[in-house]
Amino acid sequence: MKNTVQFLLAVMLLAFAVSCAIMKDKNAISGKVVAIEFGKDGYTAKVNTNKNEIYFALISIVNVGGPQNYKLLKEGEEVSLRGEIWKTDTENHMKVKEIISIK
Repeated sequence: MKNTVQFLLAVMLLAFAVSCAIMKDKNAISGKVVAIEFGKDGYTAKVNTNKNEIYFALISIVNVGGPQNYKLLKEGEEVSLRGEIWKTDTENHMKVKEIISIK
């Protein structure tokens, strides 16, 4: 009985880890910043992804968790971003929750 409980616990932990990994990749983009437009609460970075898709990434202090996580991107930088993605008829958008990397 004890081994069965341990086995089930291990399976549930593995399933949780795999689902988190899948969600993590699904809500992330990587690409080159091609334009910046400043707004009231932050800015929007136009990012051309490695798959040649354009995303409008909204970056604000509040959405990234405070000033310690907020970074100002520049045109030409290679970035990786994570957040909430949605699409309109003609555009891809992201509310950035994390700036993963800047190169």
